[in-house]
Order: sequence, then structure tokens, then C-alpha cells
Amino acid sequence: MLAGTPVILLKEGAERAEGADARERIIKAASALAESVRSTLGPRGRDKMLVDSLGDVVITNDGVTILQKMEVDHPAARMLVEVAKAQDQECGDGTKTSVILTGELLHRAQALIEQKIHPTVIVQGFQIASGKALERLAAIARPVGPADSAILEGIAMTSMISKGVGGFRSGLARLAVRAVTEVVDTVDGRVRFDRKNIQIVKRPGGEVQDSELIDGHIVEQSAVHPDCPKRVGPARIALVEGAFEFRKTEYTAEIRISEASQIEAFRAEEERSVQTMVDAVVRSGANAVFCEKGIDDVAAEHLARAHILAVRRAKRSDLELLARATGGRLVARPADITPADLGTAAWVEERKIGDDRLTVVLGSPHAKAVTLLVRGGTEHVVDEVERSLTDAVMTVGIALEDGRIVTGAGAAAMELSRSLHDFAPSLGGRAQMAVDAFATALEIVPSTLAENAGMDTIDALIEMRRRHKAGAIHAGIDVLGGRVADMETVAVEPMRVDRQIILGATEASTMLLRIDDIIASKRSASGAPPGGHPPVGEFGA
Repeated sequence: MLAGTPVILLKEGAERAEGADARERIIKAASALAESVRSTLGPRGRDKMLVDSLGDVVITNDGVTILQKMEVDHPAARMLVEVAKAQDQECGDGTKTSVILTGELLHRAQALIEQKIHPTVIVQGFQIASGKALERLAAIARPVGPADSAILEGIAMTSMISKGVGGFRSGLARLAVRAVTEVVDTVDGRVRFDRKNIQIVKRPGGEVQDSELIDGHIVEQSAVHPDCPKRVGPARIALVEGAFEFRKTEYTAEIRISEASQIEAFRAEEERSVQTMVDAVVRSGANAVFCEKGIDDVAAEHLARAHILAVRRAKRSDLELLARATGGRLVARPADITPADLGTAAWVEERKIGDDRLTVVLGSPHAKAVTLLVRGGTEHVVDEVERSLTDAVMTVGIALEDGRIVTGAGAAAMELSRSLHDFAPSLGGRAQMAVDAFATALEIVPSTLAENAGMDTIDALIEMRRRHKAGAIHAGIDVLGGRVADMETVAVEPMRVDRQIILGATEASTMLLRIDDIIASKRSASGAPPGGHPPVGEFGA
């Protein structure tokens, strides 16, 4: 109201929620999403069956896959999905924990708000607690290196323990560790890991234990002509972006032919143009060609006659990786190839894997590159094995990069919680209550593990608190044994996973706590407002 006259700032149909109402709706939505993935945490976590609008089915308990397939529309809940995506991109593991912890922090914050503690005070307390937790995390971390193969396999198995790969975890963990240790480099005394140097190729058929590590790169295409050689070596590889085809004009053109001889002349010129491209490849000394675009039938036949193994429609990412691995250069036009552009490898060969024929490049000398070939009885099994190996490879790689690991199974979370509870009284005032709330929220990790294992949650937490207070920093939830035990050698994870969980959960929760006003546009004719979000009236749904 302005001088008794109402002032309308929003369009007709727009909705608004303010103050406590806005915060309550945000916290409810975030808590609901966190609750939906809680049952999937840990070795005893359950799976989710996700069916999209086309009827495609995915069965998994991989956190980021579940959240992406859920197609969440609520703006607050979408922030938690972004937390999970950031966790997955940075660490490859810990996605469910990051969402669960964010939801628990907001739940604890709501309890403080109901006690008349201002959100700004809570935000400051959470930020102080986050900083202290990261300090304690660094203090309890222990070193790991490429020679610690048993520990690295433990890291890989821990990342896969909740996945649906069952008794195959041990074999897959060995594959993941071998793949990572073959591609890591040491630069200025520090280990460097590039995930792009490990390719994962899925092929249904056989059994999971048939999965293998190939010391090279697989291009998921076969030779362009049946008469091409099936194996060439030592391989001299040409990487071509342009097509081995007669070049078409850029503008619409019409060719008028009045005599039959002109047709033959036109065809001869077309073939001569293609032959020029093939001759350039032959002169360069290449015996293998990977082309991003097409190779027409005439060019394919000429390449086969020249005993060149040619592959067309290769992915751009394959060409770029081959360029790094073989030392070759991508060439725009086939006619421009020179010997200096060629990459080298020990062998290039065509293999039949399952029902498909693929091309394998082996023994690339200029860069380290390996391929994990994933097998399994069905498409669903192969997809789950791929997700498991992706997480395992990433966690082993970042563990080697950072050289620091911590104990999982809720042990690290409980130790951080204990440390924060001890620290909180030194603050005094209402900030102490926020730090205590953060510390209690961290206990959601061992609590959820115990709950999913069918253990008595209260008894498990009391026992863990007692042990950690006595100095047993590796005491965690032995889910398979149904008890609290020393998990130092049983559950191991990179320190970066826990660090990113704390940072992501703190940033997301404090950002949401700062919101005190939600304005939603009027619904569009399709039933959803601009941006695809529901109106404020549905924010609490």
C-alpha cells in the first residue's frame, strides 16, 4: 500500500511466498528429495526402478543417475540435483551422501529457526563448522601411492559396494586399478590423472567376469570395405576430418548433358577426384585411416586395393584421443595428408566383440590410453557395470592425485561430528547452536547406513560416539556384519570425496537458507510456468 492505494508489481496470475512460508516450502522440498535417495545408501541400500516417458527402464542405486532420471522440477530440489552433479564430476562418488547431508542440514536449520534463531546466524555457524570439519578431515587423512595396490583396490571396491555388481566387485576393482595405474603420470613429483585416457566400451553378451582391460583404444566402427586388411602393423595412422567423397558445390547447380559421352566424362572426373584423395593417403605411407565423415564406395574400394584399413564415421572424440595417443595430427582434407601428419601404433586390427565388429588401436607410444571392455548378460547389467567402473576409476584416480585417503562406513563423518561437538562450546552464543546442529547433521551418514542394514540406529550411534570419544577414529558401521567395527582396511575412500560432500552440502544449504521470498510466474498454456518450474502453490509438494 502506498498512501492507501494498492501497488501491484507482478503480472496477473503470478504467485508469491514470503518469509517463514517460503523457507518452509524450500526445506520441505529439499528434505523430500533427500529422503527419496536415503534408502539406496550403503551395501544394503535398495535399488530404484526408473521409467521415463518413453517407457525405457533403468534399475540402479547410483545417486546421480537416479536424480537425473527423476526429472525434478522444483527449484529448491533442483539445487540438490546440481550438488550431486558437481560431486559426480569432481569425485565420481558420494552423490547420495551429498544430497542426504544437504537435506539433513536444512532439517536441522528449520529446528533452529523455530527456536527464533535468525537464518543469518545459522548460515554463519554452518560456514564456521564447515571450515573446522575440513581441518579435522585433513588431520585424520592418511597417505596412499601407486604402489599401494591393495589399498587402491579397497577404494575401488568401496565405491562399488552399493552398486548391483555383487560378487564381481573384486575383479572389477582390479581392472579399475590396473587401468588407472597405467595412465597416470608423474609431473614435478605429483601424480596426474586424466580420466579421458580411459575409455569404457559396453557390449552385452557373455558374463561380467568376461570384462577386460585392453591396452589401447577402441573405435566402435568396422572397416569400410570387406577387402580391407583386418590387421596392419606397425600401424601408420591418418586421422581425417573431411570426407573421401566427390565434393559437392556450395550452391544449387544444374549440369546439362547433351551427349552420352559427357556422362562418362562426368563420372570419370568424379572418380579421378576421389582417386586423388586416395593417392595422397598412399603417398603418405599410411596403412590405416580413421575418417570423421563418409568414405564413398569408390574410395573404399581403392583404399582396400591399396591394403589400407579404413574406418568411416568415427566419433570426433575418438579422433582427438587417437591424435594424443598416436602423435598424429587431424587433417581437414584427405588430399592434404603428408607423412608428418601420421600417428603410429603397434597394431590396428578389426575384432568381433559380441555381435559387432570394432576396430582396436594397440600399442600407442606417444600417450597412455587404455580401454575397459564391459560385458554382461543383458543391457541393464552392462549399464550398471559401466556405472560401477566409472565411479571406481574416478575414485582411484583422485586418490592417487591427492595422495590422501580416509576411512568410510560413516567413520570419518562421526569423527568430524565429535570434533565439532567438542569445538562448539568455545564459540558461545547462538553460533554454538548452529555448529552443534551441523555436527548432529553429519551423523545422518552412519545413521542411514545402520538403518539400511537393519541395525538398531540408536544403539549403533551410541556405540560409535563412545568409540570415537575414546580415540577410535576408524570405528564405522560394518554393514555386512551388522555391528560397529574398525573399518580402516575395509572401507576406504579418497579424502576429496568427503571434502566435496561437506563443501557442496554447506554451500547449497546456506544458499537456500538465505531465501525469504519466492515469486513464481503465471503458468503457461502448457501447464508449466516459464523455466519449467511449478508455481509457488506447489512448492511444498
